[in-house]
Amino acid sequence: MSVKSLGYVVIETAQPAEWDRFLTRVVGAMRAPDASDGAALYRIDERGFRFRIETGAAERLLAPAFEVESAAAYEALAERIVAAGRTVAHASADEAAARGVTAMFRTSDPAGNGLEFYHGEAPCSTPFVSPLGVPRFITGELGMGHAVLTALNFAETVEFYCDVVGFGKTDMPRFYFNGGPPEDPGMGFAFLHAANGRHHSLALGEGPPPPSGCVHLMVELPDLIEVGKAHDRMRAEGFAESATLGRHVNDEMTSFYVQTPAGFDLEIGYDGLVIDPASWETTHHEQISVWGHVWAWQEALKKAAE
Repeated sequence: MSVKSLGYVVIETAQPAEWDRFLTRVVGAMRAPDASDGAALYRIDERGFRFRIETGAAERLLAPAFEVESAAAYEALAERIVAAGRTVAHASADEAAARGVTAMFRTSDPAGNGLEFYHGEAPCSTPFVSPLGVPRFITGELGMGHAVLTALNFAETVEFYCDVVGFGKTDMPRFYFNGGPPEDPGMGFAFLHAANGRHHSLALGEGPPPPSGCVHLMVELPDLIEVGKAHDRMRAEGFAESATLGRHVNDEMTSFYVQTPAGFDLEIGYDGLVIDPASWETTHHEQISVWGHVWAWQEALKKAAE
């Protein structure tokens, strides 16, 4: 398994000031110096950045970027992706330098989701200091967190990530949102792990892509107090809560969801399950949460039915 972790995300926005407010005043990210190509960069740890915000016409996730363990693994991955029929576009030296990496290529999965893969990171000499006093985010070998995308051609896309890219299957559930069969066919999900202990660095939902190109991203805090503080900041800054505080079944994360300026969600949680990727056996949970996680769309449907 050559993919180490989720390294960073690239987001396009027409409202960079809103993203700055969201990341610095809700999440507690540190604004870093802009990239050489003008992109706004934000840190949550000792890496040079985890959020890359590019100004453009759309509101969307352009790509999650995954770190590959070595130059040899990076080249081998590019060859496998090309052999699988996907286009690979290698970045120029200047583009790679703007991301603080040795080399990077762009590609997409069979569902059309944009991806970046890279190897080699330039160290950051400036310590991470959150403008809100967040003591730390849970990153390190676990990476930035996770990204959740969608795929209409679900089985084909899962096969691409597992057989071509090299992710492992952590949990392969089918979730039912309206009572179950036969009226409710349910929705397949794939929770996939990289070569680290995070339960999933990537997840896929069976369905059409949202306009934002993403279901949600996740960052992890060290304890419930910090999650509660982030929840208070969300309310104070006027960002919409997408799901109430709750605890997931499969990755055991206690979290809430907030809508980002791009329309997709950011999950902010703590105490996620750490697995052994070498020995983990795939699970098949059918329940999303142990408690909580009441979604805004569920409340809207409830009110509409009254």
